[in-house]
Amino acid sequence: MSGPPGHPWPANPPAAPSAPPVPSGPPTSTAPVPYLGAPAEGPADERARSGADQARDALSALRAEVAKAVVGQDAVVTGLVIALLCRGHVLLEGVPGVAKTLLVRTLSATLSLDFKRVQFTPDLMPGDVTGSLVYDAKTAEFAFREGPIFTNLLLADEINRTPPKTQAALLEAMEERQVSVDGSPMRLPDPFVVVATQNPIEYEGTYQLPEAQLDRFLLKLTVPLPPRDQEIAVLERHALGFDPKDLSHVKQVASAADLAAGRAEVAKLHVAPEVLGYIVDLARATRMSPSLQLGVSPRGATALLAAARAWAWLSGRSYVTPDDVKALAKPALRHRVQLRPEAELEGATPDGLLDGVLASVPVPR
Repeated sequence: MSGPPGHPWPANPPAAPSAPPVPSGPPTSTAPVPYLGAPAEGPADERARSGADQARDALSALRAEVAKAVVGQDAVVTGLVIALLCRGHVLLEGVPGVAKTLLVRTLSATLSLDFKRVQFTPDLMPGDVTGSLVYDAKTAEFAFREGPIFTNLLLADEINRTPPKTQAALLEAMEERQVSVDGSPMRLPDPFVVVATQNPIEYEGTYQLPEAQLDRFLLKLTVPLPPRDQEIAVLERHALGFDPKDLSHVKQVASAADLAAGRAEVAKLHVAPEVLGYIVDLARATRMSPSLQLGVSPRGATALLAAARAWAWLSGRSYVTPDDVKALAKPALRHRVQLRPEAELEGATPDGLLDGVLASVPVPR
């Protein structure tokens, strides 16, 4: 089943490719096999599989719960789950009215995690996000009052409407997962994930995110307009009395323990040297493109690797294939490349250039 038109990946994980024939006889080595063959499993792997399957089932159930409030957008939900597994941040981009905020609010309702929302405005100060020192008259001392950033899932709504000074307040938190207060670091809860939204067509009263901050987002997901049948379904729900502010019918189906178990399993996935080389070749190809003045950095390559591993685990495999890398290439890299002005005038787009890179770099077999 394919995702919405123009979306970077299918709504459902692709089926695992069939493994090549395994030679007869007992194994002679425990070394990892090539990427097309799944690593051999032992008794310990069998015992751990049930726990991993429970975590995967819990995270897969998120899609059905989110669908109770949001029609379609299954592929975006999958991207958000991948980010949660990687403890990475997500930038959601879409025109007003495509349920970006409702999508994140509904996702938070399905997770037993602390959730907070910040509406970014031009007059928002850094202390409004991170917290500030407040004078306590009873003790005659200053005490730190935590801001909304001290949470598991932070919705930064319309992040490009706040000035760079406030945007910079998020840089340390997103990268180091801590906030410095009066020279002392304060750790943020684990997991800590920022989901930011922005409007791609409105420029008045907005501030472009600096490249350093864009690079801290694991994925940039585009939220498309729904096709006709899904838009009719949206209107039918509202005609029957659906209230987007009431999410009491959405159940919690996953917990922080499920995310931790999923992350542990993702870390075990086998990645062949050929796949690692393929990721590096994609990143290097963007740096040599004449249409780009900024290519993908090594941080971008590691982000693509992490996302591909999470995608492979959600697909039910214990190894990463080049198809996993290709499926996540545009969401993981589109915000890390910068077009030359002349290329923009010619109508080039980051996604279009990445399509060309994917077509030009040989795929390992």
